[in-house]
Amino acid sequence: MGPQWLLFALMTVVSWGVYGILLHKGQVLMGDPVNGRYKAFLFVGVAYFVVAILGPLLVMKSAGASWKFTAGGINWSFVAGVAGAIGAFTTLLALGAAFKGKVANPPAVVMSLVFSGAPIVNALVSIWLDRISGKQYALPWPFLTGIVMAAVGGFMVVKFKPVAPPDKPAPAAGRPAAAAAAGLIQPPEVVAALRVAPGYADVSVRSYRIS
Repeated sequence: MGPQWLLFALMTVVSWGVYGILLHKGQVLMGDPVNGRYKAFLFVGVAYFVVAILGPLLVMKSAGASWKFTAGGINWSFVAGVAGAIGAFTTLLALGAAFKGKVANPPAVVMSLVFSGAPIVNALVSIWLDRISGKQYALPWPFLTGIVMAAVGGFMVVKFKPVAPPDKPAPAAGRPAAAAAAGLIQPPEVVAALRVAPGYADVSVRSYRIS
């Protein structure tokens, strides 16, 4: 088994990877084209309360942790929560706008762009904070190459997004069969046996009305 941090990181990858798909599904199933996205996000907030508040409280209580909090820790943690909530809300807005704009497969496009761009922002902000604190170090070329590849990958996902094939029309051969089953089309031998009304000719031999 690998390091514990790697296991938790992979769990985060899976949970955040399906986040956009599940959120988009909830928005659609709300049955409200105008406000369905906000209704879905409301229950995302409920889920945050259950997981992000009750979860840590239970863990801290079971571990016997101290209930003392520092002002700096509270402030920065609150800012982090706001940033995360804004990101979740703008993700919802992006999914709704992509669906309204008839973008093919909105969850795949939006979430791929988000997860290819977020690591770039994370890396650049981390470097910027290190520079502010006085840390100076060289940036290796594989790191810079990875940033470029992530940006190119996000562009390619949006540019070459998968498009579902159009619905195929019903085969023409099935229509006469369905009409025959309904009694709308008679077999040739039945048609030939039909008695032609007075004043008319048999249309099966391409004759017309006799005047």
